[in-house]
Amino acid sequence: MKMAYYPGCSLSSSARDYNETIVEICTFLDIELIEIADWNCCGASSAHMTNQEVAMRLPMRNLELVGDREEDILVPCPACYQRLKAADKALKEDCYYWDVNHYEPKFELLHISSFLSRPEVLERIRSNVKKTVEDLNVACYYGCLSLRPPHITDAPDHEMPTTLEDIVTAVGASPVNWSHRTECCSGSLTMTRPDIAEKLVGDIVEAAKRGNATAMVTDCPMCQANVESRQLGVSDSYLPVYYATELIIAALRGEYPSKQQNLHLVPASILEQHLSEAKIIREDGS
Repeated sequence: MKMAYYPGCSLSSSARDYNETIVEICTFLDIELIEIADWNCCGASSAHMTNQEVAMRLPMRNLELVGDREEDILVPCPACYQRLKAADKALKEDCYYWDVNHYEPKFELLHISSFLSRPEVLERIRSNVKKTVEDLNVACYYGCLSLRPPHITDAPDHEMPTTLEDIVTAVGASPVNWSHRTECCSGSLTMTRPDIAEKLVGDIVEAAKRGNATAMVTDCPMCQANVESRQLGVSDSYLPVYYATELIIAALRGEYPSKQQNLHLVPASILEQHLSEAKIIREDGS
């Protein structure tokens, strides 16, 4: 199976570890990722907050680079996904943007969690698990961008999503019921209004604790960095914030190496502790 791949700026810089887990998962699942050659920034959030024309032309160029290829495009970052979806819809529906070529794509844009939560993909993940992440209570945190606004994202359950819950359950973790799974973490305000960021992150973390979570799981680089870092100033006890792909890779490998743990601002050894207590399902972790 082949897929086009748009990593975006975050996964090429501050969230390189997220990118590495996605590439490794796809290797386990025999999925060949073909990175879009010469891709550019999607414009989130600097462009779409300042200039509509630039905000549309930047992601449109990435779609034009895919051209007539039929491989679906895998997009890990929710901000990138939203901007590419907005460009895709504009090219299909707004004749203003037909000035270069009429747009008739043969591919589909897929957010990472929507793809990984497909039943056939979950089954392939389960069949490759070496150790399950047993008894790890996680709060699945979606944030804003991969789901909303639904007229852009086409998310079928933007208020009550289940993709992350399906993913973590497949590797043995236990998603908790909690109230703030789709609340905004104020990632775009984290530098300009840290007071707002700390208030919103504090509310999210406390809600996760009320749900008896011992860790949080997300699929957004901005949410991961913001929630993990901002809680340090608003709480006496902290929750590690993992990417969902970290849980998958830990289960497929049967271990969560210290190198990966050290990338977290909040101590993240709890995942390895749960793995050490789990039974080996497959001797071959390759």
